[in-house]
Amino acid sequence: MSLPYHAGHAPCGIGWRHAHYAELLESLPELDFIEVHSENFFAEGGAALAVLEQARQHYPVSLHGVGLALGSACGIDTWHLDQLARLVERIEPARVSDHACFARATVAGFELHAADLLPLAFNNASLDVMCANVQRVQDRLKRPLLVENLSAYLHFNSSDREETTFLRELVQRTGCGLLVDVNNIYVNALNARLAGGTDDPLAACLAWIEQIPCGCVGELHLAGHCDSGDIVIDDHGSRVCTDVWQIYRHAQQRFGGVPALVEWDTGIPPLAVLLEEATCARNINTHVPQAVAA
Repeated sequence: MSLPYHAGHAPCGIGWRHAHYAELLESLPELDFIEVHSENFFAEGGAALAVLEQARQHYPVSLHGVGLALGSACGIDTWHLDQLARLVERIEPARVSDHACFARATVAGFELHAADLLPLAFNNASLDVMCANVQRVQDRLKRPLLVENLSAYLHFNSSDREETTFLRELVQRTGCGLLVDVNNIYVNALNARLAGGTDDPLAACLAWIEQIPCGCVGELHLAGHCDSGDIVIDDHGSRVCTDVWQIYRHAQQRFGGVPALVEWDTGIPPLAVLLEEATCARNINTHVPQAVAA
């Protein structure tokens, strides 16, 4: 039996990683959902899948992918989509998501995977590819997909529109939803300042949120990042910073209290630390007014 969502706040969860498998199942902390990386559970059986099925008895599960490579011109890998469809059928997740990126390409007749989330050019050609691939995934899964904005460390001269415009058009053409990663927005704004762009990263992030229509955002992500001086890396290795909390508050006010998730993927701390961050997210979005579609 899944734990009930708490009245008065949007659902809050954590990214469930291997280090916390046993402790979470033993203690069953107060969470509204958990999120896992889909690809970690593609095996037909085994301990990992058994653990996920056990957790599913207690919590709604959100499946977050890192391998569909939705912006790849060579299309979606059939095997990958088959495994994801089987996992979706087995787990019946609350949400399924992946990234607005490419990773696969055909080189000298061979299909290669970069094993990374590579950024897209925001133009018509990339949009056509994204729309076709997202639609194929949605048709197979028989449900809308959430697509996450990317932390990007380079930009293409061939882009002819803003990221927010690209994402709005993707939603309009495919009916997909968006997973808005608040930390990714901030990382990109900090790197833009380092490159001589915006002087006010926080203001740029709040404006980014305002350009996304209400009603299409199905989940928010929160995480920490690392500032190395000459570049800011989205490493998911620390607590959420003050500015990201402020952007998150603004996002919840605009989007009407959508599910929120705390990610932590490097230097994973004790489970209690993640639960503290989830409590912070819950306290911020308690009694957030419902958004009006725009």
